[in-house]
Amino acid sequence: MLQQAFAPLLDLIYPPRCPLCGEGVGVQGGLCASCWGELVQPAEASCGFCQLPLDGNDGHTALVCASCRARPPEHDGITAATLYTDAARKLVIAFKHGRKIALAPMLARLIATRLPELQGEWVAVPVPLHRWRLWQRGFNQSALLANELARQRGMTLMVDGLLRLRNTRSLSQGRLTRNERARSLAGTIGANPARVGALQDAQVLLVDDVITSGATTAACLAALRSAGVRKVRIACFSRVLDEALSPAARATTQDAREYSPRASA
Repeated sequence: MLQQAFAPLLDLIYPPRCPLCGEGVGVQGGLCASCWGELVQPAEASCGFCQLPLDGNDGHTALVCASCRARPPEHDGITAATLYTDAARKLVIAFKHGRKIALAPMLARLIATRLPELQGEWVAVPVPLHRWRLWQRGFNQSALLANELARQRGMTLMVDGLLRLRNTRSLSQGRLTRNERARSLAGTIGANPARVGALQDAQVLLVDDVITSGATTAACLAALRSAGVRKVRIACFSRVLDEALSPAARATTQDAREYSPRASA
C-alpha cells in the first residue's frame, strides 16, 4: 500500500525508463515495447525436462526429447524465462555487474510467468556465491531472484540451503569448455549442514540468473540430492540454448559473448 501511495512521487522524481535503452515507459521496472520484442522465450512446444524445441508438441502434452529419454536428468524440469540473446545478456549484465538490483522483481516476474503450477510445499534455494565473491559484489543475484519468486509464489525461502565451499573466481569460468567447467566445479558446492534436516524429503526450486553449460546446476543438484531432497526443479531468468534460437539470433548472441566473455561467468 505504501509503495502504491508513493508511486506517483517516485515517478515524478525518477521518471520510469527502460533499463535497456533508456526510453520512457509506463511503470517502474518495465521494458519498452521495442526491447521487450527483442527478448526470446523458449518455445511452448519443447521437452518437458530440458526445453529443447520439439516438433509435434501442442504445448499442453508433456513430451520428452530423445536425449532426456536415453539419459533421464537428475532434476524434475527446467524453467527459463528467456533464451540467452543479446537483449537478455544486457539485462543480466545490468543486474549482476551493473548492480541494478531493482531489476530483480521484473526478472522474477518473467520467470514466474513461465513457471508451471507446483503442487505442495516448495522451498526456493538460490545457487550460492562464495563468501569472498559475496563480500566483493555485495549481493547474490540468485538470492535476490529466489526471494522475489518465493514471495510471488508463496514459497519458503532458504537463502543458505547451499554453500559454495571453494572460490572459483580465478578459474575464468566463462572461458572454459563444458567438461573443463564441470571438473573445476566438482566438490565446490555442498548442502549447509545446518539445513540438511529441513532439506530432507523437501521439494526445492533451485534458482539462478543464467544457466550456461549446466555445470553449476549439476553441482547444486548433486549437493541437494545428497541432502535427501525429493524433487528439484530449476528456474532461471535466461538460458544458453543455441539450438532453440534462429540463425540470426544465434549469430548476434555469439558475437556478443565473444565481445564480453564475463557475461556468462
